[in-house]
Amino acid sequence: MNDVVELWIYLSEMPLFGLTATLAAYLFGFFLYARSGYASWANPVLTSVAMLIALLLLTGTPYPRYFSGAQFIHFLLGPAVVALAWPLWQRRQVVRRYFKALLTAALIGGAVSALSAVLLGWAFGLPRELIVSMSPKAMTAPVAMGVAEAIHDLPALAAIFVLYTGLFGAITAKYLFDWCKIDSWPVRGFALGTQAHGFGTARALQINAEAGAFAGLALGMQAILGSFLIPLVFRLFQ
Repeated sequence: MNDVVELWIYLSEMPLFGLTATLAAYLFGFFLYARSGYASWANPVLTSVAMLIALLLLTGTPYPRYFSGAQFIHFLLGPAVVALAWPLWQRRQVVRRYFKALLTAALIGGAVSALSAVLLGWAFGLPRELIVSMSPKAMTAPVAMGVAEAIHDLPALAAIFVLYTGLFGAITAKYLFDWCKIDSWPVRGFALGTQAHGFGTARALQINAEAGAFAGLALGMQAILGSFLIPLVFRLFQ
């Protein structure tokens, strides 16, 4: 408990430029998102990231200075991921009934995501560090960075691929589901959580509570399975 208190005291003494800029950019991005009728292409994360990049470039602000204030939000990332378990707990009976099918879907979805990224990277002749960093792209950022570190790669690079994957999945999923005529909210949610991790889960929660619950389940299963299996596979093939 004392460590948590000391951490918050440390964070509160840091410059608040990063925190203020991040909150203002996200609020404005969400305003645009609401004005668009919550269209997937107007994802507030995408617009707020673009605004923050422009702000840092225009003001010449170094990233370490920005992040010194934005650590407040970074600190809350872990609890936010854990909080996704609540809608899942409310539907625990459904999860127990279909657990084998969900586990199989998570294994296949995670394997296809990692393997396709590695094979495409190899086919285009990308450097090894880029190929390896793409393998955990379907996991939420904190877990993907830990996996990248475990396989002796660059955590920051893995986080970038996670960001792009999540944004692309959250923006395009609706159109893909409609084209495939997939109407089931649990199926939509589980697919979003499997391939678009936190971004997909957030999108699913905005649309439908049941979809959000299954997206949270998929996100958690990918984090657990991927953090164990990806380092194991890389050790076997080294």
